[in-house]
Amino acid sequence: MRSRPSPLAGQATAAAPRHVAVIMDGNGRWARARGKPIMAGHRAGAEAVRRCVKGAIENGVRYLTLYAFSSENWHRAAEEVSDLTSLLRFYLRHKVVELHEQKVRLDFIGDLSRFDRGLREEMERARALTAHNTRLTLILALSYGARNDVARAARDMALAAAKGEIDPASINETAFRAFLQTSPFPDPDLIVRTSGERRLSNFLLWESAYAELAFLDVMWPDFTEADFAALMADFAGRERRYGKRLAPDGAL
Repeated sequence: MRSRPSPLAGQATAAAPRHVAVIMDGNGRWARARGKPIMAGHRAGAEAVRRCVKGAIENGVRYLTLYAFSSENWHRAAEEVSDLTSLLRFYLRHKVVELHEQKVRLDFIGDLSRFDRGLREEMERARALTAHNTRLTLILALSYGARNDVARAARDMALAAAKGEIDPASINETAFRAFLQTSPFPDPDLIVRTSGERRLSNFLLWESAYAELAFLDVMWPDFTEADFAALMADFAGRERRYGKRLAPDGAL
């Protein structure tokens, strides 16, 4: 699809996806193109998150998952990892009240145990403060890797079967999904990646089975509410068949 708004941009659509997930890519390239340190790109990307949340609210999206820090990101330079976690700490400490005022519920998925205790406590405070908000659920994927979550879920299910807590014969997709970290949330209807890359990069692999995919050439720090609205207009024009064949009258 186009990387910038269509003529329909800015118009809310009746067929808005319930759940949008975003791979926020391009912070580093955005910074390098401007002769700035990578951290400047991450700060600009944090502001794009605020615009994305606003776009989700304006377009009636109920769940928004943002791939903020992958399990592979731990392999980046120690200085960049430290800068990223410091930025996360700042926003959790100083900007969550803004989400709360917007009636946004904040939650997290990923291997949070890899973060220091203080940062985990900030996450829990943010989660508790916003727990009863219902306008939008914002899910931050932090230290997250889909393969790791699937492997962990399989391990936990195997342990439950060994303890006699579940019958192995009863295991199906629904039963397995209950062991994933994403089980409290619906599967994404739309997965978006910015920066021109066209891959999922270990993001929501199980949950994306029937998600629509959209790839934008825009770098994440340049993402705007108009880009979000254009995505909604594009999504509204897609046919979601879930493997079924359309009847002549357009019904499944």
